[in-house]
Amino acid sequence: MTEYLPYILVMAVVTYLIRMLPLTFFQKEIKSPFIKSFLFYVPYAVLGAMTFPAIFTATGHTLASCAGCFVGLVLAYQGKGLLSVAVASCITAYLAACIF
Repeated sequence: MTEYLPYILVMAVVTYLIRMLPLTFFQKEIKSPFIKSFLFYVPYAVLGAMTFPAIFTATGHTLASCAGCFVGLVLAYQGKGLLSVAVASCITAYLAACIF
């Protein structure tokens, strides 16, 4: 157990530094529209980068995953709510997996 302690401490320090350094360096209000828009969209980009690859590996069937993704994209483009898009995508992927 003690052999993992240095690794845990390094991870804790790195995590703390990542959260503390921006607060230390950026104490004034950010006025640049480019940086503001960049920081505004970062969470959405990270969420998309983590979620999108998982869509195609979740079912084990690539065609079923593509069908669910297609239905989700169409419904989202039509302005449907998050819950209805997610439910319709899951049902489509399940039914497609049963067929294929």
